[in-house]
Amino acid sequence: MPLFDPYFITIAVIAVLVVGLSKSGLLGSLGMVGVPLLSLIMPARDAAGMLLPVLLAMDAIAVYTYRREFDLRLLSIMLPGAAVGTLLGWALWAFVSDDAVLLFVGIVTLVFVLDAMLPLRKKLEGLPPSRPWGTFWGGFAGFTSFISHTGGPPFQIYALPQRLPPAVYAGTSAVFFAIVNTAKLIPYFFLGQLSVHSLELSASLIPVGIIGVLIGIFLVRRISVKWFYRIAYWLVFLLALKLVWDGARGVFFGL
Repeated sequence: MPLFDPYFITIAVIAVLVVGLSKSGLLGSLGMVGVPLLSLIMPARDAAGMLLPVLLAMDAIAVYTYRREFDLRLLSIMLPGAAVGTLLGWALWAFVSDDAVLLFVGIVTLVFVLDAMLPLRKKLEGLPPSRPWGTFWGGFAGFTSFISHTGGPPFQIYALPQRLPPAVYAGTSAVFFAIVNTAKLIPYFFLGQLSVHSLELSASLIPVGIIGVLIGIFLVRRISVKWFYRIAYWLVFLLALKLVWDGARGVFFGL
């Protein structure tokens, strides 16, 4: 990997900066473009391994910032499923392609956004969280997060309709993914994803990620609830289209 290549550095910095902004809760699931962007300059599996330590550093900042602003009940519903999803991702690591995961996540996310525009979803918003539904989406988030750090949309499918205040939503997301990402460390080590070279690259990008988190935290506390969710849904919709496109190209055309 050409560490001092301008193209390499530009793509890596953009990817990590976007992920950092998403960790604050500002850009929601847009942070899942981290691995697809990095795959332009390195193999996708290598990108996932390199990005994990950076994610953990950003998680630490986000969790500390929102340490008093998170929904404990929502976490208690989703985290058991996430543990199962993480173990499943580990078991199927060698059999599930990155493109298949991107396509599946993209389709489900697109359906989620379209469903959010229907009257039925509006009637369901704000109702008490369903434990079976939340456990399922927590498992889905854990699985896709393990494979390619794309757990954002499954998490949002369950969390966004709860209409939490922006800071509470951001804090809940931060705690959830901090726990999920920490749980990946041992499996990633045994899968050979944490090499000395990738850790050196991770260390060089951690400051960029932290800057992104701090910028996002500054902005998320200054945006209205209405605009926060309007932006979140539109960003998730655009991201879903990209994921479906990228995943379909890989699965059906080998591109």
